[in-house]
Amino acid sequence: MHKAIMAAVVATGITSCSQNAITGRSQLSLYNETDIQSMAAQQYTQFLTENKVVSTSANKDAEMVRRVGTRLTNAINQYYTQKGLTQELEGYKWEYNLVDSKEVNAWCMPGGKIVVYTGLLPISQNEAALAVVLGHEIAHALAHHGNERMSQQAVAGIGQQALQVAIANKSAAAQNIFMSAYGIGSNVGALLPFSRKQELEADHYGLIFAAMAGYNPQEAIPLWERMKAASGGAAPPQILSTHPAEDTRIEKLKELMPEAMQYYKPVK
Repeated sequence: MHKAIMAAVVATGITSCSQNAITGRSQLSLYNETDIQSMAAQQYTQFLTENKVVSTSANKDAEMVRRVGTRLTNAINQYYTQKGLTQELEGYKWEYNLVDSKEVNAWCMPGGKIVVYTGLLPISQNEAALAVVLGHEIAHALAHHGNERMSQQAVAGIGQQALQVAIANKSAAAQNIFMSAYGIGSNVGALLPFSRKQELEADHYGLIFAAMAGYNPQEAIPLWERMKAASGGAAPPQILSTHPAEDTRIEKLKELMPEAMQYYKPVK
């Protein structure tokens, strides 16, 4: 943990670090996951009421999003069961929705609240690539990366006295930090970026989840090459604002691929 952040946390007298059950990494974690999931559910509901959700009964793409999401979450339940960590999924009530928008984007909020934008589909092009994207986004949620960056923002940005209030998760300060961390339907500040370490963790476990769901994780390479091409010269797709697609990322994916392929069993 960064020394300045640790010093501020120690000064407030707060127990702040927790070890993530899947990644094994120690994380700054000031917020209660149940409270974050509650905020996420509220914001997700609001987002769906304010945007055009594509009905699965009338659209093959929406059916695909629901199908990919269901297979991924079934695989995740299996993975956590094998690890004896089913309690880590407590409170998760998975939802998968396709939203009509030109944005090239997808996200998963704590508690399993997933949205795919129609603008992503011309770049993902197939179910396996979409599974890679969603696996990555879900991995961010499962690894509690949002809690981690909310906590870092709280310590670094609002001061020690306000920190005590924000940690209660009921204050306006906590709500603002949540919106800044997730950037869903909010104009509060800039979206807090994921760190390179968090991105690598999401790539790592996202590939595993996609493979366990029966999708070829090797689709990640051409997917991110298409993402990179889509950003050529102009403003990059929204998903790349926090998900860099530089060549080094593709090389890292190649390094992760042998492990992911061990989990891959095509669905017959």
